[in-house]
Amino acid sequence: MKKLVMVSALSVMATSATQADDVKIGVLLGYTGPIESFTPQMSSSAELAMKEVSDTGLFLGGQTVTSVRGDSTCVDTPAATAAAERMITADGVMGIMGADCSGVTGAVLQNVALPNGIVMISPSATSPGLSHTNNEDQGLFFRTAPSDARQGEVMADILIEDGVKSVAVSYTNNDYGKALAETFEAAFNAVGGEVTLSAGHEDGKGDYSAEVGALAAAGGDRLVLIGYLDQGGSGVLRAALDSGAFETFHFPDGMIGSMLEENFGSEINGSTGQHPGTDSDGQAMLVEMVGDAFDATSAYVPESYDATALILLAMQAANSSAPSDYKDHVMAVANAPGEQIFPGELGKALEILAEGGEIDYVGATAVELIGPGESAGNFRQIVVEGGKITTVSYR
Repeated sequence: MKKLVMVSALSVMATSATQADDVKIGVLLGYTGPIESFTPQMSSSAELAMKEVSDTGLFLGGQTVTSVRGDSTCVDTPAATAAAERMITADGVMGIMGADCSGVTGAVLQNVALPNGIVMISPSATSPGLSHTNNEDQGLFFRTAPSDARQGEVMADILIEDGVKSVAVSYTNNDYGKALAETFEAAFNAVGGEVTLSAGHEDGKGDYSAEVGALAAAGGDRLVLIGYLDQGGSGVLRAALDSGAFETFHFPDGMIGSMLEENFGSEINGSTGQHPGTDSDGQAMLVEMVGDAFDATSAYVPESYDATALILLAMQAANSSAPSDYKDHVMAVANAPGEQIFPGELGKALEILAEGGEIDYVGATAVELIGPGESAGNFRQIVVEGGKITTVSYR
């Protein structure tokens, strides 16, 4: 793909941004597509961090932060890369909070962010293929969500502890689904479990009876549904319920949201799952800040706030909005040493950094970046009781 902006040109843009009244940050998420029910809350959380920073008057000598939204679609890589290109060339963003789904995130990173020297911090791209060891990212890519290598292990442990010894697996046929299915199966086998069948499903179909028939024939104590709540995952779930093929299910991150309660309710009582989350003080602080404005406990909402905050705090630490300057400060502001910073305390962080001090950004998700640029990861374990998603514990 053509390199739309060279790094040298980006430096000129950075200088202009520094002299202007605002710094623009891209919010590249799936406003349409299979996770569109998650996206409004994620966007609002990212923009909450931007407003908090702007309102302090302390950011880079009094500049404000402006959000530029772009639709990743979650699954359409040409559309996602085009949206990212527009953010850079037309809007002049100095960093991207996103993308969301793993396949489009990898495409945007390779085809847009790397050629143009733009920092990306994803709140929800979880494929192990995006890990630093598997991806030459030039120090530009970070994520506040843990890798699915970790999620697969957590999922296996939850099922075994729940007395589930055999499962069938239906996964969405893309980078996210395949990688999580593989890491889960390896982890489940390692702790004595059996996967009777692991089969992909395509999104956008009207009938999933054939897929469910094959899964039912293979059998299993539970059906693991690695998919998207707004797409094929829900289609497979509905077909399984209508046919009586499975009574209980296990849901990873892409299937856990308010629509699960609204569309299936008590039909899935006893089903289990997990998604990134923590019971840290920071999570409680974010929930209190948000109030009734949006659901701060929805999947990847805390991670979106933290991803945005890290971009802005790294800029403050570098005293520059140029990605070539601030990319080397992301790890420093995210980890010890330094004064711990929680949601609602971004003004304090900006002041400390402006005075040459150090911070340890804990945020809403107990941020700890390893790898480098990789979230160490915490997970919220859930069960469906009385048609409602209920927290069991955190891991």
